[in-house]
Amino acid sequence: MINCNRYLLLVAIIVLEVFLLVGHHSCKASKNCNSSCGDISITLPFRLRTDSESCGFKSFEFYCEDNQKTVLYLPYSTKYYVRDINYTDFSIRFVDTGIQKDNYSSLPRHPITRHRLDSLYTYELYPKYVEALIFVRCVNPVDDYNRVKYLDTLSCNYSSSHSLHGEYSYVLVGGIIASDLADSCRVEKTMFLLVSNMERLLSFRNNVTYKDVHDSLLFGFQLSFYSFCCLNIDIYNPCNFEGDYNQICQLRLPGMSIPFSAFTIFFILSHLLIINFEHHILLFIFGGPFVIGFLIYKWRRRHLSMFDNIEEFLQIKGDFMPIRYSYSDIKKITKGFKDKLGQGGYGSVYKGRLRSGRLVAIKLLGNFKSNGQDFINEVGTIGTIHHVNVVKLIGFCVQGSKRALVYEFMPNGSLDKYLFSSEVNNSISIEKMYEISLGVAHGIEYLHRGCAMQILHFDIKPHNILLDENFVPKVSDFGIAKLCETKDTVVSLTNARGTIGYMAPELCYRHIGGVSFKADVYSFGMLLMEMAGRRKNLNTIADHSSQLYFPAWAYKQFRKGKYIELGESNATEEQNKITKKIIVVALWCIQLNPDNQPPMHRVIEMLEQDVESLELPPKMLLSTQVVEDEDTEMDEYPIEIRDPTGDCSDSINLLIDAE
Repeated sequence: MINCNRYLLLVAIIVLEVFLLVGHHSCKASKNCNSSCGDISITLPFRLRTDSESCGFKSFEFYCEDNQKTVLYLPYSTKYYVRDINYTDFSIRFVDTGIQKDNYSSLPRHPITRHRLDSLYTYELYPKYVEALIFVRCVNPVDDYNRVKYLDTLSCNYSSSHSLHGEYSYVLVGGIIASDLADSCRVEKTMFLLVSNMERLLSFRNNVTYKDVHDSLLFGFQLSFYSFCCLNIDIYNPCNFEGDYNQICQLRLPGMSIPFSAFTIFFILSHLLIINFEHHILLFIFGGPFVIGFLIYKWRRRHLSMFDNIEEFLQIKGDFMPIRYSYSDIKKITKGFKDKLGQGGYGSVYKGRLRSGRLVAIKLLGNFKSNGQDFINEVGTIGTIHHVNVVKLIGFCVQGSKRALVYEFMPNGSLDKYLFSSEVNNSISIEKMYEISLGVAHGIEYLHRGCAMQILHFDIKPHNILLDENFVPKVSDFGIAKLCETKDTVVSLTNARGTIGYMAPELCYRHIGGVSFKADVYSFGMLLMEMAGRRKNLNTIADHSSQLYFPAWAYKQFRKGKYIELGESNATEEQNKITKKIIVVALWCIQLNPDNQPPMHRVIEMLEQDVESLELPPKMLLSTQVVEDEDTEMDEYPIEIRDPTGDCSDSINLLIDAE
């Protein structure tokens, strides 16, 4: 048994040595090619994209913009300008493209987050002193609150896409808790900036001005590529820092970080133990704790609970999260969950009021089957984005098994009660329906193209469209949403997601096409159909059998040039045109082949143009089987297909135009 352990350890060490030698050899294969972009000198380990493939390293690749600006891309395709590279202390300084020298209203487009830096293997933050910045808007002017200094941003619009509308703009330096936020204020943007040393950090907190904040953002961030040199001793020799930044060279392998000195000691010790067989007991003494620790680590990773997943997510995203409330805060806001707004499979929604007087809706999550993924999806997608047509997440609560999300309150509720209710008070004009449809389209288009990561909602339906006091629509409920790179045209899903009746066919029938942002386009088309018809697309109480499936019936009527009567006998010609426009756009959105569906920016263009310029789509759409009347045209025929995955309905028929 002892001999077996000894040989196993020897084999493991030899394999690791070979792995390191192979990796080191591959690094040495790259050669030094001097180049430049503007006033930035570029040499090993860096390279320009236009350099020979043998120059530098691919993970240190730059782009040269207009032969003047050196561009660095970090994860999620975020763009930064390189300001300086110091090959002596192995540091690189860069700045966000959105910050402008003399424009104090400018801010970074892609603020640096710890999560973004933690995803890098080639760079480290250098030095590691950072300060959080929290931008807020307040209804009333604020001097100081709870000993927190509110810096006036010189009454500038700190975001070119937003207007203050008479509100006051401030920035808070340093992390805050919910009680530090003045009653009349709300958080709008968070980020952090670089401070060079601890002494300056303390001074920065006490004597900072808004000019200091802007100048620090303009200076940018420094990243260290020092750890990279430790894998390439032959290239960088000696490999050390002077002064305050002297550190141990680290061996960086994907997924782990081992101190090089510790590895060396372990290597020598292991050889000594093998050579001196009589001291084999030391192998057990020293190796036992490592084995036990490794087994405990693997056991804990395998048994991570839902709450550990959530806490880990919050630690990663901590720099950019909305306000975190305690469960006692949630109970106070809702007055003991007194006013219940609704109930769903996810849990319950309650009405509440913040100390500032602002009304909020509290979603108390009660479904524990998703391992916390619904919470992570919701916070991760809308926690940091701001758009007039996307519901705003104000805060959240995670305390043991208690999870809650705090949203802005929508006094007019969800769209479904205005579509399918028979009450006169819930009636909305077709003009207002058109405005709502356009707003929802803008919201979805923002999710697809307006964020650093593309957000696929996968559950667009009337129940998830909320209306504020002015009937401005807000896309909500991101529990099954998926984040993906903006360059990704097809995403991978393990199972179908969404609501039957609004779910894109490719989510059930993979041979139709790959799953992409077009799934939201299809769902939006089904939503448009119901908005125009004021009824469910599948109408089980229709007067005529051919009207069972509204989209198929509407398509046939338009193709025959017939007028569609939707129960509004006094509708004007302009209202009829609006209705037709909405239906025609919807028919394009619900085409069976995703390639024939327009992207959301094109959908917006179609909704905004004249109905006379819109053409009917050339082919038919997904349909339930209906009993056709006697004048059914012979170029249409039903084809029955079944769901091979079992994720969707039992069976469904496709009615395809054979033209």
